[in-house]
Amino acid sequence: MGAKVQKEKTDMAHLKTGFAVALALVALAGCSKKPPETLPPSPGETPAPPPVSDPGPGYTPGSQEDFIANTQGDTIYFDTDKYDVGSEDRVILDSQAAWLRQHGTVRVTIEGHADERGTRDYNIALGARRANAAKDYLVSAGIPVSRISTISYGKERPKALGSDESAWAQNRRAVTVTVQY
Repeated sequence: MGAKVQKEKTDMAHLKTGFAVALALVALAGCSKKPPETLPPSPGETPAPPPVSDPGPGYTPGSQEDFIANTQGDTIYFDTDKYDVGSEDRVILDSQAAWLRQHGTVRVTIEGHADERGTRDYNIALGARRANAAKDYLVSAGIPVSRISTISYGKERPKALGSDESAWAQNRRAVTVTVQY
């Protein structure tokens, strides 16, 4: 009987070894193979388009940063309860119009603002008249009306906090913001 037990131990050892080898093969087969490196197709040689303008250091052409850096500013200011465009403001809007002509795909939104005095409804209406005054000037300077939208924030988004003439003067404004480039 001793020989039979010995043979069963040997058979069991072979079975364990065979099972271990089979398990190792399954594990290795399951490992992913590194795909061969393929190079992307080389692009056709197309010359880069010339820059529209020098946007300045780190500015994306057509961006708000480019707009501010290459115009007289993005903001015009108004007197109390007024929405007429003054002579200094026309210089700013003329520079904005020149920039917009150079960047023909850029659209802008003109935001109208008011100071804290007056009712909410009155200031929303006044902000709208201010935004439209700036828009009308840009349109008269040759910018298509389809590229300009307006919105009024009234007194809801003050630039300066405070209840004095200095704060009020900073809040009576129209701001031109690029929305697409």
